[in-house]
Formats: sequence, structure tokens, C-alpha cells
Amino acid sequence: MIEFRSVTKRFPDGTVAVDDFSLVLPSHKTTVLVGSSGSGKTTLLRMVNRMVDPSSGSIEIDGEDTSTLEPVALRRRIGYVMQNSGLLPHLKVLDNVATVPVLNGVPRREARQQALTLLDTVGLDRALADRYPSQLSGGQQQRVGVARGLAADPNILLMDEPFGAVDPIVRDELQQELIRLQRELGKTVVFVTHDIDEAFLLGDQVVILEQGGRIAQVGSPTEIMEAPASDFVASFIGADRGKRALSIRKTEHGFILVDGEGRAAGVLVGTADAG
Repeated sequence: MIEFRSVTKRFPDGTVAVDDFSLVLPSHKTTVLVGSSGSGKTTLLRMVNRMVDPSSGSIEIDGEDTSTLEPVALRRRIGYVMQNSGLLPHLKVLDNVATVPVLNGVPRREARQQALTLLDTVGLDRALADRYPSQLSGGQQQRVGVARGLAADPNILLMDEPFGAVDPIVRDELQQELIRLQRELGKTVVFVTHDIDEAFLLGDQVVILEQGGRIAQVGSPTEIMEAPASDFVASFIGADRGKRALSIRKTEHGFILVDGEGRAAGVLVGTADAG
């Protein structure tokens, strides 16, 4: 479990990125931080592994205050996946994945064998193991990034807009892959995105942020959709427009769902009394 307690982050230029943020992120679930630019979501994520330290307040992992932990050692036990994969260009795929275990003292041969298994886990052909990152597609690079994030078998996996730089088709594939991995591995995932659709797809707990890391609403996707906490949240999630504003239309063949722009969104089944 990760707990933020009255956390504030003020940068030297006076910018308050996060202001008095308190929240519990449950174990073995995916918590998604979603908001526009300036909402503090990436700052919050980076405070978990002390890439950024809070100006005040505290962050605890399983009851242990992270400020008492050595930053490098902390980062090596927490997986981290970023938007551009962050792979080391001079290392082959296998050695990129094996990097953290080797740094943690695992013999290189053993770390490489574990890395091969992780390529299977994230759906990559082992034939790619001897390639360099530049020889991979964007989607393949991101899968390698996920494998590297999992290499030390961390309890916590931080993901900072990891699928934002790939095309929509590959993004859909990577999202489904993450859902599968989380179902199998049950990590405590902290995921950052600006895309509310991605947040609702992936999140067990979704945190909608306003400027300065202020929480607009926390809940499951269903809870937020059913009862937006404010006009800001309703507007942010598009509750009254587009593909979320669904209505039922009767046709000669039955009932269909249409979105706010009149486009078919699905077929209604098992509702003969609808309308």
C-alpha cells in the first residue's frame, strides 16, 4: 500500500505542483492519476520512488516512510516505465531487461535467463533479444520497457504515460497487454495519463486531478461515471457529450445505443421492454 499524507511540492521558482495531497493507493490494484498539464500527476508519481522529494508531508510504502530510505536502493525495488521506453541504446534488448537485476547483484547469466522469460511474459519473440532498441518498432520498445520494469519482480510498478507515443492501434494492444499482465501478476500499479478513456479502461481506482494536484474526485470508473463530483469532473470525463452520452434508439430490427453525436455505439440485448 502507498499512502500520501498531506504532501506538498513547491519548486524553487515558487511553482506549487502539488498542494496538500492525501490519498491511499491500495495494494495489488491499478491507480490511475489523470489530469491535464499542470495537474501534478507526474510529480506525484515521481515522488513515490524519490526522483522528486516532497517539500512537506510524507509518503509511506507499507507503513515505511520513504524519506528514511536510500533513494537509489528504493528505485531499484520499484519498476518504472516511461513514455519513450527509456531503453539504453548501446545495449541489446536482453541486457536492457537484465540491467536492474545485475545492478542488484544477480549473476549476469541468471539475469539474462530471467530476461528471456520476461520477453515471453510481455508478448515479445525471443528472436528480438539480440537486437538493439533502434531496430525495434515503437510498440516493441514499450514492451521491452515494461519487461525491464518487471525485471526485479517489484511490488510496485510506476508507469508515466507509457503508451502516449505510439499509434492508436498499438496503444490499444499495449493497454490490453497491461490488463492481462495485471490480472496475472497483481502488482501495485501507479499509472499516469491525460486520457480519461485510458484511465477508465485501466484503473481500479481513478484519481481526477485539477491544477496543483488537487483531487477533483476519486473512485472506480463506474462510481465516477454514475455520479461526477462537480461540473469540472462532468466536463473532464465528457459525461454529457460524445461517446459517453448514450441513448437508446428503436429500429425495425431492435434497439441500438447511439452516442451524443448520433453514431451507433452498440446493440442493446436482453431488453425487450426498453423504450
